[in-house]
Amino acid sequence: GLEMGPLTRALLFWAALSAARAVVYFREQFMDGVKWQDRWMNSQYKSDYGKFRLTAGKFYGDAVRDKGLQTSENSKFYAISSRFKPFSNKGRSLVIQYTVKHEQKIDCGGGYIKIFSSNLDQKNMSGDSQYYIMFGPDICGSETKKVHVILNYKSKPHPMKKRIRCKVDGFTHLYTLILRPDQTYEVKIDNEIIELGNLEDDWNFLPPRKINDPTAKKPKDWDDVPQIDDPNDVKPEDWDEPEYILDTSAEKPEDWDNATNGEWQPPMIKNPLYRGEWKPRKIDNPNYKGVWPCPQIENPNYSPDFNIYSYENISIIGLDLWQVRAGTIFDNFLITDDEQYAEDFGDDTWGETKDPEEKMNIKQTEEEKKRERAKEEKRFRGRFNRKVKKRKESGKAKLNRITVKKEEL
Repeated sequence: GLEMGPLTRALLFWAALSAARAVVYFREQFMDGVKWQDRWMNSQYKSDYGKFRLTAGKFYGDAVRDKGLQTSENSKFYAISSRFKPFSNKGRSLVIQYTVKHEQKIDCGGGYIKIFSSNLDQKNMSGDSQYYIMFGPDICGSETKKVHVILNYKSKPHPMKKRIRCKVDGFTHLYTLILRPDQTYEVKIDNEIIELGNLEDDWNFLPPRKINDPTAKKPKDWDDVPQIDDPNDVKPEDWDEPEYILDTSAEKPEDWDNATNGEWQPPMIKNPLYRGEWKPRKIDNPNYKGVWPCPQIENPNYSPDFNIYSYENISIIGLDLWQVRAGTIFDNFLITDDEQYAEDFGDDTWGETKDPEEKMNIKQTEEEKKRERAKEEKRFRGRFNRKVKKRKESGKAKLNRITVKKEEL
């Protein structure tokens, strides 16, 4: 056989290594019919949770590949989860990704996922169960249209300080969260970066690095009042008027008895000329120096933590939601340590679906309009024919009446 040179061997070794580089901790595409029910467990914490069903929905790119878990009952809580082999993301990236399709044009409800540690009791999973990460869209009315990124730190959930807007249309969208060992993060929607930064800056995990120096004193001559009274403004002479005056138009009642009621006096009314207390107008303070910048010192309570990003025994992914109008489809779940693999997986799933799904939806909408028009025309024709019939009948009746009259004559 051919002898392989050391360089060739090394290249082959690296090619094999990079292909196997991605560690996939969890992947779920619901491609094997009803078998998903063996992998996903419904919570029994409440007796009236909504049911999930497997479907690609009303419109889709591929009838099989686009099947996912759909919320099927309105105004219900949902709680379901799936367990995988526990792992820690210490020292490596963590990528969490999935697709959401609010086919029902959602009015109020969650579309987010939660990641839990291995000690979660899945049968009793609820909104109170402690989670590591909560990520994904949440919509309610016109106010809430955001992507949650809530990270657990020291057993407390910490929401992100930045606001990220989620997608609100009825199509499939890809949501990706990346946490890295250098404590940077990225949020992507449809494989495009929407937000990025540093965990320490964009969450309140740690106390601030710097604080105001408590021993510093503002200089006495520091003027931080932006506006002052205008010293040249003078009160008009006709300003002072009493607040109440006698009602001169009032007349003494005829049955007024001075002996029992005392002497009659006209009532007081609000004075229309009363203008309240005079105050000079405000002008910009010429000596205004702005807000005094207090000197900063290192915060003695701050100590860096380089493990904010890291979690032990990550082992469960769950959907724990409330939905008013049901119909959301969840699919293409992926948890991996490889950003490139996740991006490619997103392109192979959501990327393949998005265009044909939209085309099918447009076609359905047009057909629906056609059907509506045909129904309208049918209704209109029916009404028209009934009118014509009525006219004919009333014409016949008239003729009959005339004939009867002639006979009577």
